[in-house]
Amino acid sequence: MTYLVLGAVALLAGLAALWFMKATASATAPARRAATTPPRSGPPAAQPSAHAAARPAVPTSVVELPASPPMPVELAQCRLLHPDTLPPARRLALVDSLRNIPRPPLSLHKLLSEDALERANSAQLSELITGEALIAAKVLATVNSPFYGLQRPVVSIGQSVTYLGLNTVRSICLQYLLDESFKVDSAETRRTLDTVLAASACASELCAKLAQRLDLPEPGALVTQVVLSFLGHLAAASLMPQAGALWRTDIGWLERTRAQEAALGLAAVELGGLLMQAWGLPSSIVDEVRDIDRMVVTPVSAIEGQRAARLALCCLCARLGEDLALGTLRDLTTFDPAEQTQPEYFLLRQHLAAPRLARLVEFLRSPEIANSVRLMRGALAARR
Repeated sequence: MTYLVLGAVALLAGLAALWFMKATASATAPARRAATTPPRSGPPAAQPSAHAAARPAVPTSVVELPASPPMPVELAQCRLLHPDTLPPARRLALVDSLRNIPRPPLSLHKLLSEDALERANSAQLSELITGEALIAAKVLATVNSPFYGLQRPVVSIGQSVTYLGLNTVRSICLQYLLDESFKVDSAETRRTLDTVLAASACASELCAKLAQRLDLPEPGALVTQVVLSFLGHLAAASLMPQAGALWRTDIGWLERTRAQEAALGLAAVELGGLLMQAWGLPSSIVDEVRDIDRMVVTPVSAIEGQRAARLALCCLCARLGEDLALGTLRDLTTFDPAEQTQPEYFLLRQHLAAPRLARLVEFLRSPEIANSVRLMRGALAARR
């Protein structure tokens, strides 16, 4: 009996000890987890090794990206005044002056109609030109001039279209019609008008070739718009007594624009728009022509897509046409718009970086363009 009691006591003591050990372990487990488990909000802090602690700290270098070049002051200050901003009396006087410029014949509207720009073929254009004796004579005289360097004389409008193409012949017609609207007595003003017309001829020739090589849609419309973009310069030259001073080799587009606004209240780009409206040209054409020169002051973010590429090409051709007419550009074999530092190229070269114009520089330096420029320079030299 005594052994049974002692055994029971020993069993109870063992159970009590086991219970005590479990209770102690449960109480200390959270503390151990808190000391060994990383917080849930992030990874555990890395403990440097003995080698890492002994390694000297390496200073971190800061790489500075090149800052974008600031916008030229001349460009930043150019706002291209809108006709609506003029005082009513001055705007009315300017519109009256433009009304004194003779309206071109109905042929201009036929050349600029939607059908003529988009669907006219060689036969239709030839028929239109042949019906206007003065225009036909002018086209034949221009086609056979040294400007185009044809190997044998062209004796018919049909041959002219075959040799030069629809777009070039239409451009010649437009230049003649515009020239007929600006008859002046001053020899100095006449020389200025001839310079502007020569610039439009060079610009349209470049645009015709480049638009086709770049596979831009409706190249005929682009060529037409480039020619019409010089209409405002013709108007400004006819209205400003000292306009010839603005067409010097040391004066760029921005400086010429500021001088036109100071003298007339509006720059050529807006004068051309008012004149086209007075002549009753379609608003779609007026808007596109206006926006060509506006590309000089239009940020890339303001216009996108295919239209931006088309307007940028027209604007470039207009600037190149001016340089060729003034004799400040000899060839395009080394020309790259991205390398031009003139203020009027600051925003334009960003527009010209569009993917649609990726091969522009290649085509500008092509033998075809080089030969055209050579002929243009020869014809211009013969006229001086």
